[in-house]
Amino acid sequence: MKRDQLAYQKPEFLHSTEGRSVRILSEYLDPLREFRHHHIHDTIVFFGSARIPSPEDPKFATHTMGRYYDECRELARRMTEWSMGLTNTERMFVVCTGGGPGIMEAANRGAHDAGGLSVGLNIGLPMEQFPNPYITRDLSFEFHYFFMRKFWFAYLAKALVVFPGGFGTLDELSEILTLAQTRKLHKKMVCLLYGTEFWNKILSFDALVESGMISEDDLKLFQYADTVDTAFEILRDGLTNLYLNPEVELPEAEVKTPAIASSRV
Repeated sequence: MKRDQLAYQKPEFLHSTEGRSVRILSEYLDPLREFRHHHIHDTIVFFGSARIPSPEDPKFATHTMGRYYDECRELARRMTEWSMGLTNTERMFVVCTGGGPGIMEAANRGAHDAGGLSVGLNIGLPMEQFPNPYITRDLSFEFHYFFMRKFWFAYLAKALVVFPGGFGTLDELSEILTLAQTRKLHKKMVCLLYGTEFWNKILSFDALVESGMISEDDLKLFQYADTVDTAFEILRDGLTNLYLNPEVELPEAEVKTPAIASSRV
């Protein structure tokens, strides 16, 4: 007599409403497995627009923000080289992006230029979002659920670099700043907004302080940079002081387990 098919082998179940919890859990466990395999505990997350063209795109020369692609690529390359040169082998700060084109591609490309690993957390969208070719093969993930993708952005991040972007970038920035402000991130994070003129035009944090919507101390959650040199120094010094200096007591959440570092997000 032929055996019945196991539940987890039934496509109609896995794609059903009842199978949703299995799909969600899969988007947690599959990245976890690969991060463990590659010993990735710490990431530098790069956010930014998918619409900023690469130098190979004819639009690059005339695009008002085309320079950000090259600057993001160079910053990611330098951060990867710095991380790979650390003598503290317990720490490896790996570039992580949303996996798509534009600024995301630039950051993955910079890490690739340096010969390092990089992560791509892609999301299935009707336009724009396809995996770029510079992500480390085993570290390219496709998500259906935005909230699981956001979880993996925040969970391992020790630094955040936000280049000019649109709704998605604003959403991701707000998510991280909210978690930090409300102390749901039980760790310190270096948060850098790249492009002061752009961000001051898009977001008036001073107006939020003046209207009482945020406190003045909340402005300490992030810094600005306008050059690769400045951004590199802020990231390098911030990560060194928070995570590499043996005299600095790390938050409780930073004590590693054999499985993976916990950030208690």
